[in-house]
Amino acid sequence: MKVLEERIRQEGLILSDTVLKVDSFLNHQVDTRLALEIGREFGRIFADEAVTKVLTIEASGIQFAMATGIALNVPFIYAKKKKAVTLSEEVYSAPVHSFTRGETYQVSVSRKYLSPSDRVLIVDDFLATGAALVGLVNIVRESGAKLAGVGCVIEKSFQEGRRLLEEMNVRVHSLARIASMSPGEIRFIEESAIHRVKETV
Repeated sequence: MKVLEERIRQEGLILSDTVLKVDSFLNHQVDTRLALEIGREFGRIFADEAVTKVLTIEASGIQFAMATGIALNVPFIYAKKKKAVTLSEEVYSAPVHSFTRGETYQVSVSRKYLSPSDRVLIVDDFLATGAALVGLVNIVRESGAKLAGVGCVIEKSFQEGRRLLEEMNVRVHSLARIASMSPGEIRFIEESAIHRVKETV
């Protein structure tokens, strides 16, 4: 997604070879027009999957899950990191470790909102180590719902997240795939290069 890559180049702050800060337009202050465009793109990519629910984890994935839900005309759900006192019913849950915060959360989704009749698309802002997304995949599978795939806004392809998901037989599509980065420099994996690799396999 070229418009996204350009915004990352222009406004993203590369703090190290693993840390990218995009809070001026994606996950603190949000460019709402861009968020809706991201949702439409996920809707186009997964249009053939008959999605009935979009799932994310609070908080940074919420705007993209909502935009995707709007594009697909389906509800979105977000897994909660802490069980609220109002969430008294049974839940699906999974442990998720946040490397940026150095904490492990027990994320949960009410059993009322996921069922074996659902086809679920997981959407999140980043794919890096894959811990959060693996947790969400496990929740979907525990519910008996079918997993349509995982859509990520930005992927750090040099980290292990994609490999972990593909080993779980999960379809993964990321809108901006970063091959490498360091302060002052960022390289993206081009779609054409991805196609060339696939064609030679």
